Amino acid sequence: MPGEPDKLTIIEHPLVRHKLTLMRDKTTSTASFRQLVREIGMLLCYEATRDLELEFIDIETPLQPMKAPVLAGKKLVFAPILRAGVGLLDGMLDLVPAARVAHVGLYRDPQTLQAVEYYFKAPEDIAERRVIVLDPMLATGNSTIAAVDRLKEAGANDLKFVCLLASPEGVDRFHGHHPNVPIITAAVDERLDDHGYIVPGLGDAGDRMFGTK
Repeated sequence: MPGEPDKLTIIEHPLVRHKLTLMRDKTTSTASFRQLVREIGMLLCYEATRDLELEFIDIETPLQPMKAPVLAGKKLVFAPILRAGVGLLDGMLDLVPAARVAHVGLYRDPQTLQAVEYYFKAPEDIAERRVIVLDPMLATGNSTIAAVDRLKEAGANDLKFVCLLASPEGVDRFHGHHPNVPIITAAVDERLDDHGYIVPGLGDAGDRMFGTK
């Protein structure tokens, strides 16, 4: 398996595995696929936020005062890679509605498979926040590498990457460029095909989510 244990986390929770199987099925409708991406995004968010720092504050329950834990520091930033990353964003915002959102607009050139940026917008104080980068697929790794490059240029220094599926090639290539950014995924599949798609995969996540193919 590619990647070191602290750099690559594969979520093997039964609900994640079940929902991923439904998403792989080519007969799953656009509406169902979109809902499944939202649901699995919420489940992946639990793992991505597992190590957030806490502080204790004084509150009063209906019975007595107590010190209780709350999240410490500034709010998270979710950074979906447009367009497919937006699907994972909704489920995560259900859990962390106060999070800020950065948008990284990239598309993959079909000839070179290289990432081309067309939009970028992030909070000004991103250097002071944990940034969770979102994209359903880590295939060649080019788009994810470009997105993290851009976020680091903007000042981000505490990043994680969350995806549904990864390829062994994508994991190795990404960590060759960004060894300090952990990957959290639902599965690492067999390989990439000649067109840069993950096999067996689930097809093009953006097309399936938005019904564009």
